[in-house]
Amino acid sequence: MTRMSLNAARSSHLALILAFVLAVALSAPGTKAYGENRQDEQELYNQLTLFGDVLEQVRRNYVDAPSDKELIEAALSGMMTSLDPHSAYLPPKNFEDMQVETKGEFGGLGIEVTMENGLVKVIAPIDDTPASRAGMRPNDLISELDGTPVLGLTLSEAVDLMRGEKGKPISLTVLREGEKEPLEITIIRDTIKIRAVRTRVEGPDENIAYIRLTTFNSQTTKNLKKAFNKPPAEIGRNKLAGFIIDLRNNPGGLLREAISVSDTMLDRGEIVSTRGRNEDDSSRFSARRGDMARGYPIVVMINGGSASASEIVAGALQDHHRAVIIGTPSFGKGSVQSIMPLGNDGALRMTTARYFTPSGRSIQAKGINPDIFAEQQLPEELQGREGRREADLRGALDGKDIDGALNNDASPDDPAKKRKTPIAFIPPEPEDDKQLQDAIDLLIGLQKSAAGRPAPNS
Repeated sequence: MTRMSLNAARSSHLALILAFVLAVALSAPGTKAYGENRQDEQELYNQLTLFGDVLEQVRRNYVDAPSDKELIEAALSGMMTSLDPHSAYLPPKNFEDMQVETKGEFGGLGIEVTMENGLVKVIAPIDDTPASRAGMRPNDLISELDGTPVLGLTLSEAVDLMRGEKGKPISLTVLREGEKEPLEITIIRDTIKIRAVRTRVEGPDENIAYIRLTTFNSQTTKNLKKAFNKPPAEIGRNKLAGFIIDLRNNPGGLLREAISVSDTMLDRGEIVSTRGRNEDDSSRFSARRGDMARGYPIVVMINGGSASASEIVAGALQDHHRAVIIGTPSFGKGSVQSIMPLGNDGALRMTTARYFTPSGRSIQAKGINPDIFAEQQLPEELQGREGRREADLRGALDGKDIDGALNNDASPDDPAKKRKTPIAFIPPEPEDDKQLQDAIDLLIGLQKSAAGRPAPNS
């Protein structure tokens, strides 16, 4: 076969692929307009043809023969990451790793990350993991991994580099606000076994049940139900003042766990609703009877590292006046990502809906504002630094309330968006944790104000 006929055969093959892709696109739900509007249909065909032309030019003329698989995966990754900071193409290995992570045990460093301006940004380190012990902080930007520049990598590729065998070290070059020079932080990889729920007794009279939720994985609700019984049993029902639920630096996780965690503390009413482009992506979730906190006062702690599922819980309890929210405004991730498996054993993680609190508030790009603002006391080296939130991420969705009104904070011209965001920091020692001490004082006050009211449900 001559070169010309070979090229013609390739072009013909690509044309068939494009025709198939076009047919699939036009038959997809929600794309009727393409069939009804020939101009839109022609524009889609032109763009697909352009993609095919570029692909063929790269395959034929790039200095080194590229892998077709890598080219297509790179195109898929670029398409998804251009949508918003949370959509992504997951190759088979990354999809498998994600499924393992949601079960609560995986190998790595123990940080929740996203991409910002081509660098890996830390949303929050997970408690009691190599990353938190090494001193990683929310809003840290990772520019190099073992000397490999992050710029130019996809988030999936960067995460792959951070994973590795237990005991194997990795050097991170970290850009931290307020530091003149990049930091070199070495972390020893370990098997990350996430304790989603931690409990202890707090308060001057040791009569407050403190429950910290570090993530929302498949174990969270099950362990939370145990936590609602353990400290009260140690304290005694007649002495118990109430519960502190600490959601600070909790980056979120599974939507179903956020719903079931909220349900443990609510007796009735809506927990959260989602609204998407298609009706299939819209739903409402309501509480069932049964309050595992038995009517005792609840104080929920949040900060700029509280994201996604944490905000669903805080928003539901706030709207139903079941808890007092204390701390600083949360991160503001109010979008729902759906996992769509693909035929190659990979998947798409795609933003398909926004979620709304029971009163119809969107949290996207705005977050949950606490009922009582309590700022953390920062060590000297952190004072004056600002944290970042969802609205600061490049390509972040705007925040529309359920009635379609744009959240004020979502507008780039709104002065409220320019307000300072305290850095998300939790001191290692409870006595140094000003937000925790404020929450304890608040709960004691709630207990005293409840004197004379009917006793909580037994």
